Amino acid sequence: MAVAMKAIVIGGGIMGLATAWALARDGHAVELFEQGPLPNPLASSMDEHRLIRHPYGDHAGYARMIDSAYAAWDLLWRDLGQRLYAATGTLALTGNGETWAERSAATLAGIGKTMKELPLDELPRRFPQLDARDVERAFWMDTGGVLFAQDIVTALARHLDGRPNVVLHAKTPVRTVDLEHGRIVTEAGVRHDADVVVVAAGAWVGRLLPTTRRLIPSRQVVIYFGLPADQRAIWAKHPMVIDKTGDVGLYLVPPAEGRGLKIGDHVFSRSGDPSAEREAHEHEMQPLLRRCGVLIRDFARWRVDRLKVCFYTVTEDERFVVEKQGAKGWLMSPCSGHGFKFGAVMGLELARAIAGARDPAAHARWAAGLEGDKPS
Repeated sequence: MAVAMKAIVIGGGIMGLATAWALARDGHAVELFEQGPLPNPLASSMDEHRLIRHPYGDHAGYARMIDSAYAAWDLLWRDLGQRLYAATGTLALTGNGETWAERSAATLAGIGKTMKELPLDELPRRFPQLDARDVERAFWMDTGGVLFAQDIVTALARHLDGRPNVVLHAKTPVRTVDLEHGRIVTEAGVRHDADVVVVAAGAWVGRLLPTTRRLIPSRQVVIYFGLPADQRAIWAKHPMVIDKTGDVGLYLVPPAEGRGLKIGDHVFSRSGDPSAEREAHEHEMQPLLRRCGVLIRDFARWRVDRLKVCFYTVTEDERFVVEKQGAKGWLMSPCSGHGFKFGAVMGLELARAIAGARDPAAHARWAAGLEGDKPS
């Protein structure tokens, strides 16, 4: 093992907690600072679930990274003593000129993975809950599933709290960060020094590092639905659905293991204040509700259970930003709405990079999903 260091991690979402976990299991001393409670209900990680799947359009780097992500989650399950995941499989539907699933299948074939195209006349038999009238092509992959996000964050915080080499500072906002000298000052005026400082502050990163203008907070609304009693068991065993057949693309997260059924879209608002009031209104979701009415049979019997606002931190190209800044600092922002699935592996690999096992420039390229991608 490399020489033990003292590390400061700012941010108690999945990326900050996973990095603290990885550093601590390598024997380093870690202090983690979170502006709110741990876990923080306003954090992007605090939702019932997040999806993990191999299909990634043209992004071979991220598609290739999924196997490493699964291995990292398995390591975390062993440390936590529980598996907070349910396999579902991945169903991708396309039409209206969209080619994402087709491109995903081609990309996966290039790295030795099979994403099978399904005959359209097979859809009503296999997935009778869906109305495939607008579907032009359908693809299936056995892998993919649901990560129970807020349960993971809660369990990880509890696990870290029990380690002798970890100190968790909840409700301790940080005022200033000095990545050159490895120093932070809290809002209370207390200074802390370390060998390395990792800023994993999610949608609040711009307040600590104002020069990170490429990282834009983005207010996103998702819908949780109450299902008729006679449909709950069916949907609990349903695969995730990525639908890109209508004017509104959507993703559907099935209610695995008693969680809610959630539907959202991936269109970025690129607006909003993560510290502001988070009230959502049903009228904001009308295009998505209309699409649900076409795609889902018997949708008229569904009811909106609740709307939830969360915040992404988005980049123009949807690639992650994990890079060394200053002599003793790292910026960690694996984001753009598809980062949670990589939380465990991002933490492990950043700990390796901090210890010198990977060149910082190479690590930034890997985190951006550029390994294996064709030059743009």
